[in-house]
This record gives sequence, C-alpha cells and structure tokens, in this order.
Amino acid sequence: MIGSGADNEFSSERERPGLKLKDGALKVTGGTTYAGDLKLPDVLHARLVLSPYPHARIINIDTRRAQSLRGVVTVLTGHDLQGAAHAPSSRSHALLAIDRVVFLGQPVAVVLAQDTAVAEDAATLVNVSYEPLPAAVDPFRAMDPAAPLVWPTRVVFESAEAAVHGAEVHGASSDELKDRPGNVSAVVHFRRGNVAAGFREADVVLERTYRSSAVHQGYIEPHATAASFDPVTGEVTIWTGTQGTFWVRTDVAQVLRIPEARIRVVPMAVGGGFGGKIVLLEPLVAAIAMQVRRSVLLVLSRREEFLVATPAPQGVFELKMGATKDGRMTALQARVVFDSGAFPGSPMTLACLVTGWAYKWPHLDIEGIEVLTHKAAAGAYRAPGAPPAVFAAESHVDELARALGLDPIEFRLRNLIGGGDSRPDGEVWPPLGLRTCLERLQRHPVWQSRQRQPYEGYGIALSPWRGAIEPAAALCRLEGDGTIVVTVGAVDISGSHTSLAVIAAEAFGVSADAVRVICADTDIAPFAGVSGGSKTTYTVGLAVQQAAAEARQQLLAIAAQMMESHVRDLEIVGNDIRVRGVPERQTPISAIVTMVTQPGSRYAPILGRGLTVPTDRASGSSVHLAHVAVDAETGHVRILDYVAVQDVGFAINPPAVKGQIHGGVAQGIGWGLLESIAYDEHGHVLTQSLADYAMPSSLQVPSVQVELVEVPLQHTPFGARGVGEPPVVPVAAAIANAICDATGVRCSQIPVTPSMLWRAMEHQKDEAQ
Repeated sequence: MIGSGADNEFSSERERPGLKLKDGALKVTGGTTYAGDLKLPDVLHARLVLSPYPHARIINIDTRRAQSLRGVVTVLTGHDLQGAAHAPSSRSHALLAIDRVVFLGQPVAVVLAQDTAVAEDAATLVNVSYEPLPAAVDPFRAMDPAAPLVWPTRVVFESAEAAVHGAEVHGASSDELKDRPGNVSAVVHFRRGNVAAGFREADVVLERTYRSSAVHQGYIEPHATAASFDPVTGEVTIWTGTQGTFWVRTDVAQVLRIPEARIRVVPMAVGGGFGGKIVLLEPLVAAIAMQVRRSVLLVLSRREEFLVATPAPQGVFELKMGATKDGRMTALQARVVFDSGAFPGSPMTLACLVTGWAYKWPHLDIEGIEVLTHKAAAGAYRAPGAPPAVFAAESHVDELARALGLDPIEFRLRNLIGGGDSRPDGEVWPPLGLRTCLERLQRHPVWQSRQRQPYEGYGIALSPWRGAIEPAAALCRLEGDGTIVVTVGAVDISGSHTSLAVIAAEAFGVSADAVRVICADTDIAPFAGVSGGSKTTYTVGLAVQQAAAEARQQLLAIAAQMMESHVRDLEIVGNDIRVRGVPERQTPISAIVTMVTQPGSRYAPILGRGLTVPTDRASGSSVHLAHVAVDAETGHVRILDYVAVQDVGFAINPPAVKGQIHGGVAQGIGWGLLESIAYDEHGHVLTQSLADYAMPSSLQVPSVQVELVEVPLQHTPFGARGVGEPPVVPVAAAIANAICDATGVRCSQIPVTPSMLWRAMEHQKDEAQ
C-alpha cells in the first residue's frame, strides 16, 4: 500500500517494495486462458488461403477439391461475406480479397472444417488462378507517377489509431494531396522560423539519410479470434486477445453495418501485443460466423503472422542540422518517408513530431510523406514511429557534437527542451524531467568511469514522450466479505491492473490485497480506450481513483449513521471502520456491506463511479547509455553495459515499472541490431518464420541498470507519468552512437548487422590507406 490516505507523503521508490502482478501466478503456471484455448460448442476451425503474389488479379477461385475433403463444412470467398468491400479503407476492413490482391499474404478465401488439421489440408486444395501484375515495392519508386497504383483511386484516410499513441495531428487535406503521385496517401508539414536563415547562422551544417526496416512486434501468442452469431437475436459475440475491446466493437459494427449494441466483445488474455493487437481479424471472423451461423475460431500460424499481420513500417529520414561553434542548435530540416504498405495509417505523423521535439530548434521544417506499396499494411509497435525517428535524430545530433568537438551530454544540455517549450506542431510540453534524467546519467558511474579501449565505445540517446489521452470510466463496489471489486473496460497488457489495484486501495484506504480488478466485456464494462499510448494507468487510473474514493465516502456515510458519529471522525483500519481515538468503537466493513444488501435495508448499495476526460498529458522522458564492444574481425556487437534513466513521475509499482523498462530495452536491441522483415525486389517476403527473423535472446540482452527519476505531475494518480513506451525509444540510437564511438563508423541504417558493420569498417580502412 502506498500510504493510508490521499494526503500521505510519498517515500522514494527505493523504499517501496511493490506488488507481484495479480495475474502472474496464472501465467507462469500455464493457467491463463487465451483465445486459442477456447472450447466453444460446435465450433468450426478456420484456415486462410493466402495470395502468393504482392499484386495480382484474381481470375478464378476453384473450391471443389477442398469442399470434397471429409470434415470440410464450406469454403468462403470475399463475395460470400457481408461487409466485404472491393476497396476497403483500412486493413481490418479488408476481409477477403475481391477481384484483386494488393499484398503477398492477403487472404483470398477461408476454409471451415471440423478440426484444424482438416482445415489446413483443405486450404492447400483451393485452386486460385491469378494474373500477376506489376508491384510497387520501394516507397520512392512508388512515388513515381508511372508506378503501379495500389488503389486505382486515391485513398484519403486518417487513421484514428494514431490518437491511441498520442499522434492525433491531422495529415494532409485533399487539396494538399491532389498534386502528389497517386500512391502518396498522407502528407504532414511542421514549420517554425526560417531554416535558410538558421543554416546561415550555423558554423557546422551536416546532412545525412537514415533508414530503418520493417519490424514485427514479436509477440509470443499469434492472432487468435473466435466469434459466434445468434440468428434469433441477431447478436454477434467475439472472443479475442485485443488491446481495445470497444475499438473492436466499433470496427466490427462499421464493417458488418449492424448496431454496436448487437456486438459483444469478450476480452481474452493478450499474449503480447505492443500495438499489434488492436483490431485485425475480428471483423473477418465475425462476418464468417454470421455467414455460417456457427461458432468460428481462427488462429494464425507463425508463418501467417509474418504475412498477414501489420508490422512496424520501413522509414527513411533525410536530415539536415546546423549548429554554432559554441554548441547552439540553429536549424533542422527533415523529410520523413514512411512505407505504409497497402493501406494508409502508418505512424508517419508521430515520427515527424519525434524527429524535432527534443531540442529547442529556433528554425525547423519537417515534411512527412506516407506512401502506399504492395506490402502488408503497416501497424503500430510500441512507441510507433519513435525508435527509428530517434535513431536518425540522435545519431545526427551526435555527429554535430563530434564535428564541433563538444561533449555529447553537454551539447544536449545546452539545447534540451523543458516544460513550457513548444513541440514542432506548436503544442506546449508539460513539466518534464528530461534534463534531470540527463544530469542523472551524466553522474552515473558507467559514464564517469569510461575509458578509451580499442573497439569499445559509449553512446547516449534521449527522448521525451508525449503520451496519449482518452476518456475513461470505472466502477467500484464492495462484496460481502469486504473485497473491493473495481470494474474497468481496459485490457491488462502490462500489469496495469495491479497498478489500478494499488490506486484503488490507496483511494479507499485498504491493502491492495483486498482489491480485485475486473476487465469486463463490452456489454457491461464502463468505457475505456485502447490499452496503449502510455496512458492506461493515467486515464483509467484517474477513473478508478474517483470510483474508489466515492465508494469510500458512501461506506463512511453509512457507518457514521450506524455508529452515531461524524464521517470526519471515522477512519479505515485494516478491515474495520473505527472512531478515531476510540479503537474499541469499530465495525467490520463486511458487516456494513452485508447489511446494505439485505432485503429491507434502508441504505442503498455501495457503488462508486469514476468518469474522467483528461486534457493534459502524462508525458515522460528517457535517457539511455550503451557501452559496446565491436569485434573488428566480424563486426559483431556486444553490449557490455546498459543504463536506462527514466522519469516516471511516481512509480506506483516499482518492480513492474522496472520490468517495463527492461522489456523496452530488449525490444530496442532488436530494432538496433537484429530485426528486419526482408523483401525481395518483387515484394516477396523473405523472412517468414522465426528461423529467418532474428530476435533478441538472453545472449544479446545485457543486465540493464535502471534509474528511476520521479518528477511528479499534478494531474495524474499520485503524479505518475506514462511508462510503457519511453524505454524502447532511445535504444537503437544509443547503440548506434556507441558503435560510432568504438569504430569511427557512422551507421545510417538499422538494424546494424555484423556484415553491414564489417563492410563499413573495411571501407573505412580502404579510404584511410
């Protein structure tokens, strides 16, 4: 428990041991039920038939051989499904392809059978005739007016998912797009000052282009969704491992064109999401269930995950920066190009903001361009767009410091933004702990004791994080045994329910062990947004705090009448309500709850409500330091030390907060050194399994030293800030800067693979001779 009431003084995080995750025991013992574990009565197992071409016309789909296989119930195509569209506006609305496929792996048919093995065999028997068409694969070539169009008419689509991660900045209008090539789906432009004048002021001006690869979110559990349809009521029930149950409900209602009230979404445990499990297959599975009027279960294979799902997109960052010899940054010019795949909605806008938001650039000009190609649609991945944007920006800032002969930390401290400073879009930052984090890192022993050793180097990188906001609601009731039950609509993907239990316990004045947090289905849950955007503990936490405080007041008001006392004279001690200073005058909480739920009670049941509409953000900050060793013979990079300093405002559950930071660093190492979805020149995916796609293991992830900085906010529960996304953001940049410090080679593309680094070092040697 944090304290005994809302007005307590908080101790430092080192004195707070924290709580075990509420669902931890079930997960580690295999007791958690995921969507793929469901045993629905009379269920049909679905298997997708995928396109082997990035772009092709569908000539014919022959399902006769598949239909004749024993155990197969039916085979459906796009023409069979309600809600199927020839030109869907988003990836989740693309149920089954009709007439044409626009990316390799696009579903064109679905087999339904009595078991998964039969469905899988039957899927291989569906004969689809295609006419291959030219494909736009490279985003720059796709911008050529002569390039093959992904869609014959321009798709103008503003992804609402951007708001989930704090990037609800409008892209281009139709007028701004009309002179752009047909595959350009969005444009954004941020301007401040006069960049030409800023570059004239500079003593050093550097230009470079940086690139990042498409990256899979790497969750353990593949996409899995079940659905059933009741022909009597016309209601659809969906079981799915989603980060946003209400989001799924809205999306399915739009596709199937039925009221949201007829759709019930039951949240299942999420076996890893990281932004990749908001909504994807739910509309398709719901449409299938409506068509066959039976329960349907679809679980993707690992190969299908790499073809069907929505990875983080490829990005290109063309940067130009200027600074004076005394270390004052003068101008930033950038063009950011994101490959969005076959559908709009990449995190391009957020990447543009991130590129220019860490420093006080008096002059900046940042243009963002989203391009459609014949690839799987891009999606969100933990801090969408930010890891590659910070890799580019912080690498270039490091180059400026080197060119000026300045210490990389001192150079950053001279130009760092703080609370009250403007972002590229003109919005003002709330109070930030970014400077405090950087100064803490500057004093850290790993930085202070650094020594120059051959092929060893140190690199730093940093970024603030905006964080998202959404309305939220919560309910709080008391059980007869005194248990406090908090009902929310937010899915727990990161231990957030444990933090919500702590918040409720603190607001109510009891131990967190007495609190149970439930994520209910959409028929009964109070509204909550998507679990993502580093906002759940803030937005839903405020609602929980209000609900628990209201329930406490209701309880004390009843107790005051029963005990013939005043509310202000009562206190909650353990499981009892006492009169202050008179410990013998006490009543068990359970006795009061039992009494108010009895027939004839003259008191109303206890039910607290929390309703919040946050307007201020819970922005956080992270500053990282990497110490690496590079093998000069192979180019292999080994991380010797890693330090992550993060302003968390207030660590409600310190072990969970540190776990989030450890996980973010691990994923960032994947961004920086290992992970890349590879395509050939024709748009075929070369990495279709974990045997081909490298992810960090315990051998690549070092022991991470975590330093928590607590600069509390006034408008969040106990001052907490967004925690989940900031730790992944600076990792690739810190590693790249450390590699440059070790070798003198500036890597302008991630991941920095051994072969790439070895070739760059050999080229450097050749030039030196």
